[in-house]
Amino acid sequence: MKKRIVIIDYGLGNLRSVLRGLERAGAAPAITADPEAITSADGIVLPGVGAFRDGMEMLGGLAGTVLSAANETPLLGICLGMQMLMDSSEEHGIHRGLGLVPGDVKRFVPAGGEKVPHMGWNTISIDPKTPLFDGLHEEEYVYFVHSYYAAAAPANTIASTTYVHPFASAVNNGLTYGVQFHPEKSGAVGLKILENFIERIC
Repeated sequence: MKKRIVIIDYGLGNLRSVLRGLERAGAAPAITADPEAITSADGIVLPGVGAFRDGMEMLGGLAGTVLSAANETPLLGICLGMQMLMDSSEEHGIHRGLGLVPGDVKRFVPAGGEKVPHMGWNTISIDPKTPLFDGLHEEEYVYFVHSYYAAAAPANTIASTTYVHPFASAVNNGLTYGVQFHPEKSGAVGLKILENFIERIC
């Protein structure tokens, strides 16, 4: 029986491409803002594209649902969704996040001719012990689009990437996972990550 994965619809995010990615990975995904559907799912995906402040404001009352569900249900944050898992962000002022993963979101300060946003393919150096990356090499290429990065503790960093400086490109705390890159746009590697979330974590 296919796993029931819900994609939280709070008005931001490339929902359809995430939906198609999860379908290809073998899940039975649904896009929803229904708290009951979220809390009864096998797994939760929090996507997001845009500004941190807007994401938290538009998530609104669903933040409580996410926090409650994350105690028992695997959660995967993608791009802005990963950043919203953190304690806070300095994007357009200081704003509180969900606090599911310790750390803060900071802006890249360009150096050495590197441009912001960080856009395109880059490597992730992964912790091979994490089930999210099972079956992958210790370095893989994935697709990024972001101007802010998560400064997470080493204990919560399961993949790192260097652009301007090293940063956490994937995080984990308990049943909560986050990836700064877009697995749904990262070809076979991204598909494997989604499959691992569905089959090994959910």
